[in-house]
Amino acid sequence: MKISAKSIADTYTLSNKVEIPIIGFGTWQTKNGQEAYDSVKWALSSGYRHIDTAAIYKNEISVGQAIHDSNIKREDLFITTKLWNSQRESYDNVLRAFNDSLVRLKLDYVDLYLIHWPVSIEFSHDWHKVNAETWRAMEDIYKSGRARAIGISNFRENHILELKKTWEIAPMVNQIFLNPGDPETDLVKMNQELGILTEAYSPLGTGKLLHNPILEKISAAHYKTVPQILIRWSLEQGYLPLPKSTHERYIKSNIEVFDFELSSQDYAQLETLAGKTDQHQNPDTFNLYRPLPFI
Repeated sequence: MKISAKSIADTYTLSNKVEIPIIGFGTWQTKNGQEAYDSVKWALSSGYRHIDTAAIYKNEISVGQAIHDSNIKREDLFITTKLWNSQRESYDNVLRAFNDSLVRLKLDYVDLYLIHWPVSIEFSHDWHKVNAETWRAMEDIYKSGRARAIGISNFRENHILELKKTWEIAPMVNQIFLNPGDPETDLVKMNQELGILTEAYSPLGTGKLLHNPILEKISAAHYKTVPQILIRWSLEQGYLPLPKSTHERYIKSNIEVFDFELSSQDYAQLETLAGKTDQHQNPDTFNLYRPLPFI
């Protein structure tokens, strides 16, 4: 798939017709305080307009301050945050958690609000009911206009099919661990069939792909960096990558991906990486209910 996008200013269109910038800036594992503030400041000054954070990242305060201090018009930005599982005890708790995120971000609304992880089968026999009740709250947040779009993250096929039984509004996005080492073919296909945009977090494979000899060879052939090859791969699949860095130089270079294309030979090599690097976490086999401390 060859993308028609020409710059970081281009967008995808979600199922509800909301436009979302084609690359987002990730802030996972970015420390609250100067590190998060500077990272977002550099991203915005480099041309990113889509910033992705989450309650569990514990950096919404600094992310929000950087957004506020940028003086970029709010309507020109796309801000995503996420609901953590320990905030999901009830419908009212979801609404409270959303309001708390707005306060920390200094925003009146977000552009995208995601359920960070599905409630797992391993840790709740009523997992499907909890997910459905959470989604009902998400739908009401969306209807209120305080989130321009809503979606899910880390949902596998079984969670999506179960949620589909009760949803009134389908998720617009599913944000998943996705890169050539873990291409998630079946899950991506389901997203596409349901009109759900696939966002790729850890598009660089949590760093495990950066020194891969196959990727190094491809990057040398294109006079590009390995991260640029991986981000370009996501875009050419029709995904929305969320590269993350705390270094101004890399933040800028990660969006210099619109002046080349991957070849069929490149793809043949990239396909050999499947299953050879870090793989996604299975939400049904580990505990996602640790408390959510805040400063």
